[in-house]
Amino acid sequence: MTSLLKRLMRRGLAAAALLAAAGAAQAAYPERAITLVVTYPPGGTVDVVARLIGPKLAAELGQPVVIENRGGAGGMIGGAVVAKAKPDGYTLMLDASNHAQNPALHSRMQFDTLAAFAPVSLLLRVPNVLVVTPSYEVKTVADLIRLGKPGAKEPVYFASAGPGSAQHLAGELFNLLAKTDLHHVAYKGGGPAMIDVMSGQVPVMFASMGSAWQHVKNGKLRAVAVGGGERSKTAPDLPTIAESGVPGYESYEWNAVFAPAGTPPEIVDQVSQALAKVLKDPAIAEQLAGIGAEPIGSTPAELDAFRRAEIAKWQKVVKESNIQLD
Repeated sequence: MTSLLKRLMRRGLAAAALLAAAGAAQAAYPERAITLVVTYPPGGTVDVVARLIGPKLAAELGQPVVIENRGGAGGMIGGAVVAKAKPDGYTLMLDASNHAQNPALHSRMQFDTLAAFAPVSLLLRVPNVLVVTPSYEVKTVADLIRLGKPGAKEPVYFASAGPGSAQHLAGELFNLLAKTDLHHVAYKGGGPAMIDVMSGQVPVMFASMGSAWQHVKNGKLRAVAVGGGERSKTAPDLPTIAESGVPGYESYEWNAVFAPAGTPPEIVDQVSQALAKVLKDPAIAEQLAGIGAEPIGSTPAELDAFRRAEIAKWQKVVKESNIQLD
């Protein structure tokens, strides 16, 4: 009996040691570098945000954060990489508003957006801003609605970075809510589109405040209204589109961090809390304000609710506007 008890005790101690070791290993996260996959090419707003927060996140977590750009297909190439990654917290994804728009725009995707990713944190939102060529007669939202009525003698055109881009969908949302018939002109990128709006080739654009505001400040564009739900701290005197006669209009470009589905909740929460601390840093907030961004640092649950609402919203816009990309 004594020998049996000893064997049982040894087994119990061994099992307890294994459990303790497993717990210690889990508590030690992260033990090595973390890869942050940016779903857009170097140099764009998403990349700028990643390189701004990366060093601060590394300091909070105590391990290096390696930025890896996997751009293309509106974020879907990088998304496919992260969807297949091991869900251990060492691969994260920094994505943008196309995360919620792609499911409506593409019938064939390599992953199910809601099922493939665990929400971590909504980092920031950048409102779209309605801008026009400085010489154009539109000075208010009411002017644009008047000129853009269906059947108007002179069609009104708006530029975007391409079919299905955030600027395109922002314009189509305006058409639906304002009951206008603005005609879309697609470019191969936001830069060429904005150049043509500045020169007057196309008079209107629903641009990201981050890319347009410098041109507004130097007089190359005129800002008419901001697309966010409330006035921007960057331009507090600029009215919102909603308060200017289009109730319910709200359009942002946003950045958020996701992890592969199945990543342990405690790791997701740890990264989320670290990101919230990063975004409270005054230096980070000041730099984000320079691109018209509103820092948020949400919980995983808040990001999940936000992305579900965004997906439903853009599915409605795409369906009612009859936008077809594939």
